[in-house]
Amino acid sequence: MIAEPAIQVRGIEKSFKDVQVLRGVDFDVKAGSIFALLGSNGAGKTTLVRILSTLLKADAGTATVHHFDVAAKPGDVRESISLTGQFAAVDEVLSGRENLVLIAKLRHLKDPGAIADDLLARFSLTEAGSRKAATYSGGMRRRLDIAMSLIGNPPIIFLDEPTTGLDPQARIEVWQTIKKLADSGTTVLLTTQYLEEAEQLADRIAILHKGTIIQNGTLTELKQLLPPAKVEYVEKQPSLEDVFLALVGDTGETDTTANDDRPDGTVAPRKESR
Repeated sequence: MIAEPAIQVRGIEKSFKDVQVLRGVDFDVKAGSIFALLGSNGAGKTTLVRILSTLLKADAGTATVHHFDVAAKPGDVRESISLTGQFAAVDEVLSGRENLVLIAKLRHLKDPGAIADDLLARFSLTEAGSRKAATYSGGMRRRLDIAMSLIGNPPIIFLDEPTTGLDPQARIEVWQTIKKLADSGTTVLLTTQYLEEAEQLADRIAILHKGTIIQNGTLTELKQLLPPAKVEYVEKQPSLEDVFLALVGDTGETDTTANDDRPDGTVAPRKESR
């Protein structure tokens, strides 16, 4: 028996006056997976997320989220999701722990303090929990924002360009957080304009261009759309990511495999066949 998709979108259209933003969007998202909606600025990514999260009504088409129709049962959809926008929505006057406690209280959950402490531990923020959020780095603030979104254990989370404006180290921290979400069974719909982000995170990638999905598949399937590369024996030079991680040090949580370091601190290039 094939499980019903966690998110199902069929023929979604949306226009703002004379500008048609979405032109019949179709895709499915498997439960417990990371689905990346990849597209440039203005492609319609945020508009689609706003429709799926019931903040905006579509002009045509249908969509279900956690088996609920977004137009017919918006209340049930909202209880099943969490939405993290492009900018961290944390109260900078409050500490990290106080932000979490506040959201838990607003959701009328029992023992908000225990919930806050558990999330601080899950997102490696325990030591910073008593500090004001205004003192947090960009990566820490984004991790806190995502932690706040998980209060109440929503089965589906929408992340709308979660690493916009972050430095490379902070971006890697957020990537690790998103991977942990999927590993725990949460369904993640991620919008991004960064090719590397989709490549690193997504189980499936849909390319949204001028309001429609032009390709949808796994990374392997998408790569097969191009002719096979010519195989040559080449010496691979270190990438900027290799250099960056070698200089700043690994946090211990990354999944990337770095080159061996030489005793003098430089990165030893690897030889690979391509």
